[in-house]
Amino acid sequence: MSPATTVSDELLAPLSSGIELCYQTFGDPDAEPLLLVMGLGGPMTWWPRELCVRLAEAGFYVIRYDNRDTGRSTRMTGRVTTGRLARAFVGAPAPAPYSIGDLAGDALGLLDHLGLPAAHVAGVSMGGMIAQTMALDAPERVLSLVSIMSTTGRRGVGWQSPALLPTLAARRGPGKEAYVRRALLVWGIIGSPGFPVDEADLRARAGETWDRGVDEAGVVRQMLAVLTQSDRTRRLAEITAPTTVLHGLADKMVHVSGGRATAAAIRGAEVVLVPGWGHDLPAPLFPTFVRAIRRTADRAGRRP
Repeated sequence: MSPATTVSDELLAPLSSGIELCYQTFGDPDAEPLLLVMGLGGPMTWWPRELCVRLAEAGFYVIRYDNRDTGRSTRMTGRVTTGRLARAFVGAPAPAPYSIGDLAGDALGLLDHLGLPAAHVAGVSMGGMIAQTMALDAPERVLSLVSIMSTTGRRGVGWQSPALLPTLAARRGPGKEAYVRRALLVWGIIGSPGFPVDEADLRARAGETWDRGVDEAGVVRQMLAVLTQSDRTRRLAEITAPTTVLHGLADKMVHVSGGRATAAAIRGAEVVLVPGWGHDLPAPLFPTFVRAIRRTADRAGRRP
């Protein structure tokens, strides 16, 4: 890590909604703000520290945070049954404790807490859905948008590989070691075949995730928010912020058709498709991510 990069402690942001978000910043507060939004069940630490530092070195004031129901942010209440999930999966009505729009509101509330009228926004998977929704609901607050391995909400694109279903549906045992074993199974399926990660690193990431707090009921609540999201395809044409879509051609969690559909729906969007990349953020691709986010932000500076 560069000695010039300032990294904050983990801090808490009380929002006017009553939600409290845990967040951390990297770099100079006077630099261009960049909000990083993580995906389903993922704490902010799934944005690798080294990647955050590289982004800070590229000229950004980087903010990563735990979505509600993950890490050290507020845990919500309300049990979601398997039956309700199944109804949502087939498109039947299924009331959700909160929506993707509510999660986008949390992100905007964090910007309010930090005194930031606008920011560049990059989101991964569910985080990409949140970032897209921010750009639609509050376009004046999103300077540029990078949607990473995400989709439009349309059911005909961005589907999961059938190979994932048995693992995702299986119950895990109690305790940290059971969580780590399950995480290794999932990441073994959705990880990047072209950029494999050492098992020791995966174990360390899973252990850190457990130690910061894991709530299975919270993950299910987030999952229901994803399943009940609206199809944004038509509305995405309203986005005027410079946009780049990044997606792996080997993604088994969100098929690359989701990324292609996102790029096709947003006027002027750049699309970067990477062979061998799955549904993770492997270190060999950090330069690709940094270049894409920097290039997209620079396009925002050139807008008339």
